[in-house]
Amino acid sequence: MSRPVVLGVDIGGSHITAALVNLENGALIEGSIKRSAVDSKKDKATILDAWCDVINSVFETSAQQEKHIGIAMPGPFDYENGISLIKEQDKFNALYLVNIKEELANRLGIHLTDINFVNDAAAFMQGEVFSGAAKGYNNVLGLTLGTGLGSALSINGQASDAELWNSSFKNGIAEDYLSTRWFVGRYQELSGLTLDGVKELAAIVETDDYAKQVFEEFGVSLAQFLIPIIHKNKVEVVILGGNIAQAIEHFCQSLSEELQVNQLTIPFKLSELNEHASLIGAASNWNLVAHKTENITNEH
Repeated sequence: MSRPVVLGVDIGGSHITAALVNLENGALIEGSIKRSAVDSKKDKATILDAWCDVINSVFETSAQQEKHIGIAMPGPFDYENGISLIKEQDKFNALYLVNIKEELANRLGIHLTDINFVNDAAAFMQGEVFSGAAKGYNNVLGLTLGTGLGSALSINGQASDAELWNSSFKNGIAEDYLSTRWFVGRYQELSGLTLDGVKELAAIVETDDYAKQVFEEFGVSLAQFLIPIIHKNKVEVVILGGNIAQAIEHFCQSLSEELQVNQLTIPFKLSELNEHASLIGAASNWNLVAHKTENITNEH
């Protein structure tokens, strides 16, 4: 049931990216990656046709006859049956309750069983476990720190969306304190000035005491939030992605110190695959599907 080459797809609110993935080494096949902007506010046909144009353009880069697709898709979504449950999110409203799997199979001329969906946060984590920074670890927590808080857990090689963004934390939820808007709001509170985001704060941290304080406070908050999650899930390593993670040098000391105060030592690693993680994770999910099928067959 080996599928050495699978098409990985990453679908976001404003784009689609796709590439062929070699499952033997967990790498993208050179020259196969395609990306296109997609207006998620358009009608059903426009969105689906745009997706299929990119998918077909990737398949055209290979002479491979078998076409298997793994798609990383934001939720809420019925991943098993391929039905979109996204509504009132200012994106994909035209796809609400549409069977995306059937629509794509018909447009692409392939079988329903050739398409497999996975949550986008889980796909990111699965990619890092398969061939990235988390390879070789059993229990892994992945965080995407940016405009929002994405999270996923991989337990014994099986990744799933951890949905930590709305967890109760301090005087609100986790995303209130662990996203770009907290950085902007806290810096404005301290300095009276407004900056666009974390990149701008990182640029002045060496000369601005308020910016330095903001990063230090963030490191402490991140540690406090993660400590019970790490203990509960016996996490061995934390993988960080997203724009905020690129500024880790400015909050790693306060993060580490807060962990040590709580008698916890654990490695934090930056994503190695970055934007390719979801592509590789979505494609590598075919390996899990194959293993499950083989196990069922063997049991009978």
